[in-house]
Amino acid sequence: MLERLNKRPNDLSAYWMPFTANRQFKQAPRMLVAAKDMHYWTDDGRKVLDGAAGLWCVNAGHCRPKITEAIQKQAAEMDYAPPFQMGHPLAFEFASRLVDIAPEGMDHVFFTNSGSESVETALKIALAYHRVRGEGARTRLIGRERGYHGVNFGGISVGGIVNNRKMFGTLLAGVDHLPHTHLIDKNAFSRGEPEHGAELANELERIVALHDASTIAAVIVEPVAGSAGVILPPKGYLKRLREICDKHGILLIFDEVITGFGRLGAPFAADYFGVVPDIMTTAKGVTNGVIPMGAVFVKKEIHDAFMTGPEHMIEFFHGYTYSGNPIACAAGLATLETYKEEGLLTRGAEIGRYWEDALHSLKDAPRVIDVRNIGLVGAIELEPIAGQPTKRAFSAFLKAFEKGLLMRTTGDIIALSPPLIIEKSQIDELVGIVREVLTEID
Repeated sequence: MLERLNKRPNDLSAYWMPFTANRQFKQAPRMLVAAKDMHYWTDDGRKVLDGAAGLWCVNAGHCRPKITEAIQKQAAEMDYAPPFQMGHPLAFEFASRLVDIAPEGMDHVFFTNSGSESVETALKIALAYHRVRGEGARTRLIGRERGYHGVNFGGISVGGIVNNRKMFGTLLAGVDHLPHTHLIDKNAFSRGEPEHGAELANELERIVALHDASTIAAVIVEPVAGSAGVILPPKGYLKRLREICDKHGILLIFDEVITGFGRLGAPFAADYFGVVPDIMTTAKGVTNGVIPMGAVFVKKEIHDAFMTGPEHMIEFFHGYTYSGNPIACAAGLATLETYKEEGLLTRGAEIGRYWEDALHSLKDAPRVIDVRNIGLVGAIELEPIAGQPTKRAFSAFLKAFEKGLLMRTTGDIIALSPPLIIEKSQIDELVGIVREVLTEID
């Protein structure tokens, strides 16, 4: 690791960075060159506490030996295998292991390479499922305001974050949106699921009445909206959505790209909330963020609906060159072993109260207008600077990095989702830095 410190690229111009203020970054680059467990190291040798699990994905911490060794071994044994009309053992083993920890009834897995691809896959499965059942008129998709479902056209169509949509012209036709559940006037400083807002699920009945259930294929929501700033479902909200979808024959899709694999103190948000969707999208934590991969879970009846017709015919015309990539599967299997050996899929439940108390201790910090938490994820919402939205939180992000903490911001919200291996002393350190930052920024 040490030999990589104090090294910086000699030219930053070629790389067009994603979701980044490129001009600002290239004037004052923030370079990470090494990582281990709960920390990154910068190119100037500073140690940085990872308060964001990389990008919501490094749930088991960085550079875990079992995962690293599995990748190295598989790369030397078989680097790639075609996924169309061919297979390799690791893909089948990994799918079986994933089904073992999935919510009851989710018996089949389709591999992708990212959360965005998982969403696209889930939407296509939903549309095709109704078609193979003779209900091809069900083509309408329902998302939610402030929802984030990746960056492909299907995902931004059902998504509800304005900046992700506004520059790209006409999106998918036949999409509608539920209202978001961020009721800060009623639910500010809630601990866990807020009390108010379950009735917002009934807006789905209004949309059904507007379009008719016979035209609606699926509803997709994040159980906890992560990228919009950790927006929690009110108590009873998700169960009500499930009831309405069942009533009208609509598929319910949970986007668990962030909430999957222990983030809420349970294997999946479906387990935490006691609501099983028909389709579930995952990525990020499926390989601990080490190798790009995603997995879409579906109920048996959805999978089996496609298994008709001549056996030599392809049942579902969809897939990716890298679906079930051998190295990714090896990483995924080692990730699941690490989660199991260290109890990480439920550790959020064990340390969650300490995390909750620590976050809510910031209630009296300057410019804080809300604190939200669930499992090992949290948000601190700041009062915006008049006429300069997002600037205050971005200033907090920069100041925190200077002080040795990596965190995420979205709008004027600080989002925190540390690796699940975080210790109480590191929670204290994280919250202490955030408090210092909030007292120093304008």
